[in-house]
Amino acid sequence: MNTQGILAAVTIVMYIPFLFTSFKVASKCGIWRGRWTSLLVFCIIRVLGGAFLVAAEKITPANNGLYTAGYMLEVVGLAPLLLSTLSLLRLIFDGPDGEPTDESIFHSLRTFNAAGVLVTVIGFFTVSRSSSGSSTLRKSGFILFSIHYIALVGICIFCWTKVHLVMKYRKRLLKVISFALPFLAVRTVYGVLSTITTDTFTSSTTSSNTSSLAEFDLVTGNWEIFLVMDMITEYAIVIFYTISAFILPLDQDFKAPDFIEDEFPLNRP
Repeated sequence: MNTQGILAAVTIVMYIPFLFTSFKVASKCGIWRGRWTSLLVFCIIRVLGGAFLVAAEKITPANNGLYTAGYMLEVVGLAPLLLSTLSLLRLIFDGPDGEPTDESIFHSLRTFNAAGVLVTVIGFFTVSRSSSGSSTLRKSGFILFSIHYIALVGICIFCWTKVHLVMKYRKRLLKVISFALPFLAVRTVYGVLSTITTDTFTSSTTSSNTSSLAEFDLVTGNWEIFLVMDMITEYAIVIFYTISAFILPLDQDFKAPDFIEDEFPLNRP
C-alpha cells in the first residue's frame, strides 16, 4: 500500500474503539435525541472511509469507485463533527425537560449542514461527467461548512458572555468545546484548501497536481500535512468529546439541592 492506504488503515484502527464508546454514549443518552449520535456517525464514517481506501489499494486492477467512495467519506466526515459540536452547544441551553426554548438557530445550522453534505455528495457523483461542475459543488459544500463553523464560534462566544448563567457541569462542557474549536478550525481550513486543489479522486499513482496548493491535494498532497491538519485534529476532538461524555454528569445540574431554574435563564425565553 502507498502512504494514503497506510493512513487509511491507521484510521480504521484509531476509530474502532471510539466506534464502541460513542455507541455506548449515544445509546445511554438516546440515539434519536441526537446529543451524541453525530459523534457515532462520524466514527462510522471514518471506519467505512478507511475500509474503502484500503480495499481500493488492495484490489487490482484499480477500482476508481472505491477511491471515490473513500475520499467522499473523508470529505463529508467534517459534517458530523460540526454537528457534534452543535449538539454539545445545544446541551448548554437545555432545560430540565431536555429541550431548549428556542431551536431556530440550531435548526438553521442543521439545515446548513445537510445542504453542505448534499451538494458535496452530488459533486462526487458528477466528477466523471463534469470536472468543473463537480468542483463547484464541492466548493459550495465547504462554503456551507465554513459558515457552520463560524456560527459555532459565535454561539460559543455568546455562551461565554452569559457564562454566569450557565450551570456547573455545562460550564465545564463549554470549556471542552472552546478547547476543541481551534482544532476544528484547522480541520475546516484543511477541508477548504483540499477542496480547492483536489480535482480527481483516483489512485495517486495515476493523478498529479501542479497547482500552488498541491500540498493540500487530498490524493497526491503532502501526507504529513494531512496527518496533522486532518487526522490528528479530528482525533483530538473525538477524544475531548468522548471523555466529557463519560466524566460530566450533565443531568446532575438539574438535581442539585440548590438548583433554582430562574437563576439559569439560558434555557428560558
